[in-house]
Amino acid sequence: MAGFKTLDDLKDVAGKRVLVRVDLNVPVKDGAVTDTTRIERVAPTITELSDKGAKVILLAHFGRPKGKPDPESSLRPIAHAVEAVLDRRVHFATDSVGEAARTAVAEMTNGDILLLENTRFHQGEEKNDPDFAKALAENGDIYVNDAFSAAHRAHASTEGLAHLLPAYAGRTMQAELDALEKGLGNPKHPVLAIVGGAKVSTKIDLLTNLVKKVDGLVIGGGMANTFLAARGIAVGKSLCEHDLAETAKRIMIDAASAGCAIVLPVDAVVARKFEAGAESETVDIAAVPEDGMILDVGPKSVEKVKEWLDHADTLVWNGPLGAFEIEPFDKATLATARHAAERTREGLLVSVAGGGDTVAALNQAGVAEEFTYVSTAGGAFLEWMEGKELPGVSALGK
Repeated sequence: MAGFKTLDDLKDVAGKRVLVRVDLNVPVKDGAVTDTTRIERVAPTITELSDKGAKVILLAHFGRPKGKPDPESSLRPIAHAVEAVLDRRVHFATDSVGEAARTAVAEMTNGDILLLENTRFHQGEEKNDPDFAKALAENGDIYVNDAFSAAHRAHASTEGLAHLLPAYAGRTMQAELDALEKGLGNPKHPVLAIVGGAKVSTKIDLLTNLVKKVDGLVIGGGMANTFLAARGIAVGKSLCEHDLAETAKRIMIDAASAGCAIVLPVDAVVARKFEAGAESETVDIAAVPEDGMILDVGPKSVEKVKEWLDHADTLVWNGPLGAFEIEPFDKATLATARHAAERTREGLLVSVAGGGDTVAALNQAGVAEEFTYVSTAGGAFLEWMEGKELPGVSALGK
């Protein structure tokens, strides 16, 4: 990973205070963590440093407390979940700076793990205030960023600290950056991108960037309806942003100029109601009924996508092909996911996927573990796909 130091470059950390920025913004219900995926992702970095005798001090945010202490956004309950995942003691400090933090850090022995309270309890965090960053840095000798999912924010604990202490990428950050480099940074061609979701308006920057970098772009979900309408195809009562027809046309023109093939549905599953088990039919894309809604791409479209996958060396995926959360409109997304997973298993495809709905769909298909890399980073993953600079990543390279 050129330009970034990793834990492989970090020698002799025994006794050193290592500030590790992690993502612990996990779902909680009735005071208990309901999904420990993000904790599991950062566990290797924490345990590696602890095993090497470092004093591991965890920095994280939780929720949106708006720059002041809020009991509902305390990380204290999260500490118990971190303990359970790591299977080792995790101490807790009631503040991320000041006397409480200093005292807790001073009491640490080699190999100890300490979680500091929510960094967003201070206004200086989201403002990337230099004084707050310095206050955080006072408790550390080394800075490790293992929170790619927060790397698109220029906050004190994600960007400011990297300029004040020797900075390194943690194992999760390293894996994410390596995977993204293989996905779009320096991929093996042909590259296929699958982009779905409801609205073109939320992914204009993404589509504009992708057509310059990939060989084929599959557009699905509600987004595809806008592109179909821009081509003069009637989409009935389907979700469609008719006011973005010109934008869709421009993207298709840019794609043609860049040699990127736009792959749109050739058939569709339509229904009159958007509900589980609704009566549906498969029709040619030019024969959508006036009172029908396109809720999934049809089997011919799936075969077309599979053909693209069979010739691709790299896949980047963000967004489902249909309303996958409701049966029977999940079939196209699940079939495509399983085919991509099969190609990946056979060593024929590098597959990188991300985005909340995408991760949920891959889990639903039972293939998330079989993709080359599945990002849980959300906004950071999307901004990376849009070609934007991520402050938390850029700071590590300086």
